[in-house]
Amino acid sequence: MELTQLRAFVTIAKIGQLTRAAERLHLSQPALSGQLKSLEESLGVSLFDRSSSGMTLTAAGRALLAEAEKIVDSVEQLRLAARQLQGRASGKLRVGTVLDPETLRVGEFLARAVESYPLIEIELHQLFSGAALEGVRDGTLDASFFFGSIHDDRIHAVPLRPLVYRVVLPPDWGVAARDDEWGAIAARPWILAPPTSSHRQLVMDLFGSRGDEPQQVIEADSEAVILNLIESGVGVSIAREDLAHAAEEKGRIAIWSGAELTTRLWFICAAARASDPVLKAALEVLHEVWHADERTPA
Repeated sequence: MELTQLRAFVTIAKIGQLTRAAERLHLSQPALSGQLKSLEESLGVSLFDRSSSGMTLTAAGRALLAEAEKIVDSVEQLRLAARQLQGRASGKLRVGTVLDPETLRVGEFLARAVESYPLIEIELHQLFSGAALEGVRDGTLDASFFFGSIHDDRIHAVPLRPLVYRVVLPPDWGVAARDDEWGAIAARPWILAPPTSSHRQLVMDLFGSRGDEPQQVIEADSEAVILNLIESGVGVSIAREDLAHAAEEKGRIAIWSGAELTTRLWFICAAARASDPVLKAALEVLHEVWHADERTPA
């Protein structure tokens, strides 16, 4: 039995798909399948039921997963302790990004991290906010930028800045951009990000506060696409205030004055890992860039 086999087992159990688990571990699918097969032969039990929809833990797999996680975590803690003894943070940091790089100051963050901690390798993963939060929870991400509400004491969060969103619509719809036009605007098609996005949640909160819900929804995979569809006359949505004003100045969209949605941008990691040397280094760099204050949401 090898550590790589146990790590393969734990990763597949968390992700539930062999292909995605192989990508996460930077292995080919046959290589990962071989590791899992060797582990099952070594243990003498089958760990997963395989189907076209993914990998499901067997009863034996569920019983052994916690022990495998303890072993993998213990080895990782040993490695972290060794790095602390070396006196310099090193390792890989997987960071989720949820908005454009300029808003997140990603360039400045990476530049300072490379200068201050050259032994840390940073991977960036562009995700919707809900997926980023889940990635931090399940360990597939070490940290992430995130916007929206957080009510989870397992998450250590650094507040960065407020974000304001405005309702935006095509300029030639003939709908007055007054605060008394909600009925006409709500009845139009709404362009929304996927359900895992805080962008979508903001829209649903807006409708909920008015006792309503969108009647026709068009799903788009990024804020840039959403703005383009609004400019093309497809539907209405919300956009970050700075993007909305820039597009309005060019005559591409209109801003409805009847709503102003406020949320917050955060940098998050698992509270249990906040003392990890690599994460501590990342948080130090974040403070330099953002001059932020840490907090753990209640």
